[in-house]
Amino acid sequence: MTGITDESAPVTFDDEWERRAEQRLEETEFDTELGLELARDVQEVIAGEMSECEFREKYHDTVREEFGEDAREIAGLDAIGDDTETAASIEDRSRGFFEDEESRRSFVKKGGVAAMGLSMLLGGGDSPGESATAAATADDEDDEGTRYGMTINLNNCDGCLACMAACKQEHGLSRGAHWMYVLTYEDEDQADENFLVRPCQHCTNSPCTKVCPVGARHTRKEDGLVLTDYDICIGCRYCEVSCPYGVNYFQWGEPDVPDEEIDPSHQIDERGRWVGARPPKGVMGKCTFCADRQDGQMGEEKIGTTACEEACSMNAIHFGDLNDPDSAPNKHLEQYRGSQQNDLSAFPNRTDDTVSTFKLLEERGTSPNIHYIGNEPSQHARQVPGPVTYEEVGLVDNRKDAVLDDGPTATNGGEQA
Repeated sequence: MTGITDESAPVTFDDEWERRAEQRLEETEFDTELGLELARDVQEVIAGEMSECEFREKYHDTVREEFGEDAREIAGLDAIGDDTETAASIEDRSRGFFEDEESRRSFVKKGGVAAMGLSMLLGGGDSPGESATAAATADDEDDEGTRYGMTINLNNCDGCLACMAACKQEHGLSRGAHWMYVLTYEDEDQADENFLVRPCQHCTNSPCTKVCPVGARHTRKEDGLVLTDYDICIGCRYCEVSCPYGVNYFQWGEPDVPDEEIDPSHQIDERGRWVGARPPKGVMGKCTFCADRQDGQMGEEKIGTTACEEACSMNAIHFGDLNDPDSAPNKHLEQYRGSQQNDLSAFPNRTDDTVSTFKLLEERGTSPNIHYIGNEPSQHARQVPGPVTYEEVGLVDNRKDAVLDDGPTATNGGEQA
């Protein structure tokens, strides 16, 4: 197969991506080609080039045939129901309400088709104005309630790896497994070595939830956390190859920390679902933004905190509710931007400021919930060995895909030397 290399495509799928993705999927018992196709098309969904209804319809029969169900997290279809023909009909009817396709896609992306579908199913009118109002209201509600996220100040990071160690210890991860990475890279557009702190981005528009056939990977509605239900996950690894950030870890063998050594309150969330601590054998795991802390199971004082934030002595990681203007991430971002503004009294002709902030791969449409302060890696960035090697910590690197060879998407374990 030939990778997608069209520069106008939302994501470039070159031969190297396909080789690595295919290798990961072939290590499972599930349909490799289906996983690759879902991973490609979901990038168009999050970029707004394909509607979620179209995505659902395209793969519904194949997913059900392979997995016996289709529990992918598709916006609006929970209300409409698991009826692909109905959803597709609503999607098709929406085309007649707009002057051009761009307007229709914008409406669909904001959930307008779901709102229109409910109106039709409940016997309401076909007025696009009413549906558009409902969609706009739903879009505004993204700023209501709790939405956890981070501001990570890369200017403060010294690459000490304390955040990685704290995450590993708190969640009982096995040797070689990490949910947090501090990637060291060189960039011809930047001086010296640079650090990129990379946990899960807990995307609002997450590709991993849209490809999970059994509904194990899901977004927790009360706070926006993207979590994995270990009791449901079958280890197909579709989430892994669809994620542009490389944050997923597959638990190959029996975990180093047995169940009896983990406090059940760190595993089961307030809904009764097993989403915390390390995953069992054959299951996907990743950063949870310390869901057990946010549920108050480690004490009220731990709500709104994470292990990595507590361990960082450089004031680089700030966690909290992004919908709260007084939360730690928002206040740090505001203070930094304020301190970096140009003095217009001294430089009246200078219109821009010196602050550098970004969201990682935001252009893909994932709506990540982590703001970064500092230099954004360019397309010329290349990962280099970090300050700690496996040999230095007494490990032999026998992972299936070496992190330093394959880049940040490699997520497999090592053995004690």
